[in-house]
Amino acid sequence: MNYWLVKSEPDVYGWHHFIEQGRAVWDGVRNYQARNNLKAMQLGDQVLFYHSVKNIGVVGLAKVVKEAYPDPTSPDDVRWVVIELEPVMALEIPVSLTQIKAEPLLANLSLIRQSRLSVMPVRSDEFELILKMGQSMSA
Repeated sequence: MNYWLVKSEPDVYGWHHFIEQGRAVWDGVRNYQARNNLKAMQLGDQVLFYHSVKNIGVVGLAKVVKEAYPDPTSPDDVRWVVIELEPVMALEIPVSLTQIKAEPLLANLSLIRQSRLSVMPVRSDEFELILKMGQSMSA
């Protein structure tokens, strides 16, 4: 299994939109590295859902339910692909970018090193740590 992080602006397509839909076609990616990451995603891979721009941070967990296929928003350009995601759970506590940057074990996270990339891999130890950071201490 692989682990990923996808970014979305909460006012454009936030976690609440994702929950309401129950499934999302992750389209409109127009960066080659992000596209290559979409192509590498496999059925069942776990995906951190990250709000960018406003209320910045990891807010939920999703899974890949359909692997890469041509992006229907660019029918005349076969370079671009989409994947499909379903929500798994909201984090009890959103994990802010400030918290992520303050955690030494996350210093090599692509989110910090390549801040403009919208789809990125996450190592399993980074993934587990972010999930742990998103748990309530009272649980």
